[in-house]
Amino acid sequence: MILFLYHLCKRGKMPAQSERFFSLRTGKRGEWIMDFRNLQYFLTVAQCLNFTKAAERLHMSQPPLSKQIQNLEQDLGVKLFDRSRRQLQLTEAGQMLVHRAEQMLTLADKTRLDLQDMSDKLAGSINISVVDGRAPYYLARWIAAFREKNPMVRFEFANGSSDDALERLEQGLSDLAVAAAPYDEEEFSGFSVGKTPWIAVIPKAHPLAQLEGDELPISMLKGEPLIGPQRPSRARALRRWFREVGEEANVVCSTSSYSDTIALCEQHVGIGIFPQTTYTPNPYIVRKVITEPAKYIEYVLLWQKNAHVSVLVKEFTDFVRGYVEESVKNTPLLMNGQREFKIPDDAEML
Repeated sequence: MILFLYHLCKRGKMPAQSERFFSLRTGKRGEWIMDFRNLQYFLTVAQCLNFTKAAERLHMSQPPLSKQIQNLEQDLGVKLFDRSRRQLQLTEAGQMLVHRAEQMLTLADKTRLDLQDMSDKLAGSINISVVDGRAPYYLARWIAAFREKNPMVRFEFANGSSDDALERLEQGLSDLAVAAAPYDEEEFSGFSVGKTPWIAVIPKAHPLAQLEGDELPISMLKGEPLIGPQRPSRARALRRWFREVGEEANVVCSTSSYSDTIALCEQHVGIGIFPQTTYTPNPYIVRKVITEPAKYIEYVLLWQKNAHVSVLVKEFTDFVRGYVEESVKNTPLLMNGQREFKIPDDAEML
């Protein structure tokens, strides 16, 4: 702080003799360095122009105050007050120091408050593994809201499948993961952050895309080439889903990426089966909720159960929990100006 103020005053072209005010001096009196308290003493005397009144305001006796001012004048090498007149008067040097002292004390107070404020604010980095689909949009909302109050916190994303996210979490490469349930509850702790229905992503030229309505019974996908989920547990669940209606799933491609699914559908490779993600206009595809029976996917925010969780990570998870609870109560089913598909009442988790 002292050096900073020293350079500040140098930029203001403070007279050379006054630069010693910020210097460390060694002599018979020992070492001395500028004290903000002495500046406050000086300003109080300058305001009162009376040592007795200034001492009363400072809750000290008059002789020590006079001595402090004399020492300050001696160290600066200038007279700050004209004592030859009936009433105490500031000298030209004293008037200049009033202005400088006010600046320095104001800056010192602001710096102290800023440093205290920094000590109260969260800082650091959080690494989060996130599965494709709706999860990145959930995460983006949380981060935007969290950083409004904690701008010094940084975030790092690692995208992949749910298995990729859980593996990074298990290896300690990520602090948190946003993945799809189910998960190993003996190894990970977490809570639900959202649910979304499974949809059919259909090439626009396909006859099923021409049907009216936003829903499509799964039986109507009989024999159709499908682009299914890559996660083994999810692929098995998809086959069971078709068997519920006496059909077999004809999976010709598997992927864990929504963008890959869209690309394959655009080229008429097949009909994608993927959790609904945030609406993105695409003239080449049509989306319909799969029903009879309907299924949904549940996203969860996870961390390792037995690993150390930092204060920063805990603050973020607590924030997300509150954010999710508030969103459930108050957020309408809208995203990017488009109506989201409502999860059918009879839907089960896939």
